Amino acid sequence: MKRPILIHPDPRLKKVCAPVADISDSLRKLGDDMLETMYDAPGIGLAAPQIGVLDRVIVMDCVREDEGDPRPMLMFNPTIVASSEETSVYEEGCLSLPEQYAEVTRPAEVEVEWIDRDGNLQKETFADLWATCVQHEIDHLDGKLFIDYLKPMKRQMITRKVQKLKRERARSSE
Repeated sequence: MKRPILIHPDPRLKKVCAPVADISDSLRKLGDDMLETMYDAPGIGLAAPQIGVLDRVIVMDCVREDEGDPRPMLMFNPTIVASSEETSVYEEGCLSLPEQYAEVTRPAEVEVEWIDRDGNLQKETFADLWATCVQHEIDHLDGKLFIDYLKPMKRQMITRKVQKLKRERARSSE
């Protein structure tokens, strides 16, 4: 089931999420809903707080349609356990900040641990777009948006544009 995506500045996007205690059918359903919502948006990642759920759950799939088979990932309690000193810069966007993009510098590689949908501990090293995406989504679980990495003037400009878009959408749905 697709779920509505919260748009900045919604206060829930700035909250730190609670760890998931154990993997239940309702959490697996949440993950499936998040993947459906992400693909429909369309996006490459989505964190639970973006749909108003304050649990440490993210989904992502950075395989482009023309590059091969999808690789949907569902992560409970993802944690970055190691980061490279080498950095990379990607132009990031966010489903909670529609039509807004900015370059963000992050570690080029990260090693992440998480619990999968079957309750098993997983560990993988991500690079390139996957590394950027997983860091971006984990930031959401800590109440941080990609615009928090920007200089105040640029952050305020993006926030104003998103607020305007949010008002326009509200008016058009009346």
